[in-house]
Amino acid sequence: MPFNPRAFSAVALALALTLLWVVGWYWSTARGVAGIWWTSDTFAHGLVVFPAFGWLVWRARDRIGGLQPQPTAWMALPILAAGLLWLLGGMVSVAAAQHFALFALLVAAFVGVLGWRLSRVLLFPLLFLFFGVPIGEFMLPTLMHYTAEFTVWALRMSGVPVYQEGLHFVVPNGRWSVVEACSGVRYLIASLFVGALYAYLNYTSLKRRLLFMLVAIAVPIVANWLRAYFIVMLGYHSGNKIAVGVDHILYGWVFFGVVIFLMFWIGGRWHEAPAPVVPHTDAAPGGEARGTRWMAALPVAIAVAVFPPLLKVLDAPVPEFPVALSAPAPAAGWVSPAAWAFDYRPVYGGARAEVSQTYATDDAQMPVVLHAAWYFAQRDGSEMVAWTNGPASPALDDVSLVRSVRTLTIAGQPVRENLISTPQGRVLTWHWYRINGHTLVGDAEAKLRLALDRLLGRSDESAVVVLATPEGRDEDAARARLQAFLASHAAAIEQAVEAPARSIPQ
Repeated sequence: MPFNPRAFSAVALALALTLLWVVGWYWSTARGVAGIWWTSDTFAHGLVVFPAFGWLVWRARDRIGGLQPQPTAWMALPILAAGLLWLLGGMVSVAAAQHFALFALLVAAFVGVLGWRLSRVLLFPLLFLFFGVPIGEFMLPTLMHYTAEFTVWALRMSGVPVYQEGLHFVVPNGRWSVVEACSGVRYLIASLFVGALYAYLNYTSLKRRLLFMLVAIAVPIVANWLRAYFIVMLGYHSGNKIAVGVDHILYGWVFFGVVIFLMFWIGGRWHEAPAPVVPHTDAAPGGEARGTRWMAALPVAIAVAVFPPLLKVLDAPVPEFPVALSAPAPAAGWVSPAAWAFDYRPVYGGARAEVSQTYATDDAQMPVVLHAAWYFAQRDGSEMVAWTNGPASPALDDVSLVRSVRTLTIAGQPVRENLISTPQGRVLTWHWYRINGHTLVGDAEAKLRLALDRLLGRSDESAVVVLATPEGRDEDAARARLQAFLASHAAAIEQAVEAPARSIPQ
């Protein structure tokens, strides 16, 4: 059957109305996603996801043939699952969860309205929509780590002496660091986006498409490693005259562009002839009344609309109320000095109460800073676990993370250790979270605990505690100092961060 304008118009209208219905109910989340597309270099490809989706649907017009939308009522179930994820993301202020849930909900709604036969024909365009989710920055630490490891290994293999400490390394004529822009996450996401389109348009067999996607994952990662190595080598051999300023980024993109071109050139050697177009038609066109058929879309529409009003009820703001958060008194052998030049402070914005106190031993050794922040009724802009919060906040340009140890257990107390570079020197920190009587150290673990508590109707009363001390000349001595302070003050710290809960209005 040749192209059927009437059938295609029905499909296009169903997609457009479903898109408007979903975006209308989840406008705030959709607006947030669009804002990320517009402002982020990493996710700028999102601006062309929907135009590309429309083109892919138009390209499949001959295969659609005479198929008509056949709404599937039971698709309301996966919509409800995606909506629940969106709801939990909103309750604990996890934007990434809401962004992913929005696209999962949209794709499920499309399938529910189009039906299975049309959805199978449009399977790739529907799945392609997930490239609009601005997610992937969770890969930053891992990509940065392996980029640094490869760069240092390659430099040493080239005969360049290198001293490495985490993401920082020193060569004889300069210092280098692997920062977020050097992680390669932009290259990886861009390569996956373009590679998926390339594989779909140039291959017909699933095997070749999946193989090319593996290439699209491996090539940008290896290319970024080589890019970082060549940039350091250029700086090293030129006396830091080239590849250290804006040209650092320029050379990186030029190099990456050449690599991607070669990847597509290789992919072209696997080219397959297009599969013959096989139009699909309904088995019994007109066999079901149009009104009856579209009634099946009603559960889909209702499932989409359930969660935004529910979130407004469950996440109603709590007015400000007086909160008392006090630092514990110094234990025996410790004092609170009147003044000390060490003024490091972590960043924990949006807290309802914060306190910082400096302690030192009687013999006036290096100080220990205790910083605590207390949170309640958390929402966007006032959540404890957030991108801008932490001992080494990305919001501070002059503070950077040198090294992070996953978890230490000190006298039964789990802590997360960080070594941080500050303008005053390097600082060793320990931090942990207290959430409804539970001690946690991982950000993801803390978010999951908060989500579970909110789902079970509990409050999200929580606190973060940070201990910090100058590294000085001996990291082991700094660690022993933190351990001695924690051993003397553990019980008092726990009482101090749980005291504000008594101020919560009933």
